[in-house]
Amino acid sequence: MKSYRETRHTILLVDDEPTNLQVLKHTLQDHYRLLFARDGAKAIELAGREKIDLVLLDIMMPGMSGYDVCRRLKADPVTSGLPVIFITALSDIADEQLGFEIGAVDYITKPFSPVIVSARVRNHLSLVQADTLRQTRLQIVQCLGMAAEYKDNETGMHVVRMSHYTKVLARAAGYSEADAEELLNAAPMHDVGKIGIPDAILRKPGKLEGEEWDVMRSHAEIGAQIIGEHEGGLLRIASVIAIQHHEKWDGSGYPNGLAGDQIDLAARIVAIADVFDALTSVRPYKKAWEVDDALALLKRDAGSHFDPELVPLFMSCMPQVLEIKERWSDKPGMARSLAPLPTPVLSATAA
Repeated sequence: MKSYRETRHTILLVDDEPTNLQVLKHTLQDHYRLLFARDGAKAIELAGREKIDLVLLDIMMPGMSGYDVCRRLKADPVTSGLPVIFITALSDIADEQLGFEIGAVDYITKPFSPVIVSARVRNHLSLVQADTLRQTRLQIVQCLGMAAEYKDNETGMHVVRMSHYTKVLARAAGYSEADAEELLNAAPMHDVGKIGIPDAILRKPGKLEGEEWDVMRSHAEIGAQIIGEHEGGLLRIASVIAIQHHEKWDGSGYPNGLAGDQIDLAARIVAIADVFDALTSVRPYKKAWEVDDALALLKRDAGSHFDPELVPLFMSCMPQVLEIKERWSDKPGMARSLAPLPTPVLSATAA
């Protein structure tokens, strides 16, 4: 079992003056694991080798300046996300502005107050913890998606494409970049409820009959139950999409017969992206439709199956859609990973 000391945040202190390092050591050593560097080259070497949560960085150092170190850290994909706080005697506004422009999260001038340094460090590490929590929740969604993929893995890159179609349409519908990105990450969970569908029904090569169809349709409610109820964020959106993506604009869908604006906008967007990709992809039971034929169906069913305002928006995004379709086609050997998109989840056929 790891000790408390082994699980503490690690801070890299970079300063060519031993006295400054000593003051920072006494200020922070009781709460954090500390690493030390007296020049830029050593700082970059440690940042690339150690798991570091925050850098406190002097600017005026012989050889490589703190600005140079920060630029190098931000240019390297391995260390680009590492928060940097400058601690320096340079107090001009122009110096501070440059520090923020090249990627620092804070700027503290010398002589500094240990109390202020402690507070700034604590605040920025709380942001690191929040981001770690967000990433952990996304990884949980990815793991659940992988479990679902083992259940029904015939659809290749379907969830990658439809998730990107979803983002494109969301942006066209007025979503912010951040909200559209969240929807992209929630969309692969739309069919997660198929985990609960018996293989004999899920993989039946022929048409489903009577009670079989009723069981298949239950995947929407099962999906919402698996994801659970959440007040907000990615999982709330994923749950809404799971239970509503088979609802239809005219109220003839399932499981609750919702109509029009009763259906969440996210689910209406996913429905279009999902069906378009299912139609234009090869399945064991059908050939891929031509894009024009799939668009004709969307246009025909606008106002009955699909939101009549979203369909023309989707059609206006065809250049982006076709680029996505080509980039993540179901070609042999095509990689299925796509950061920050979760691992592909499930098929999205007419079921």
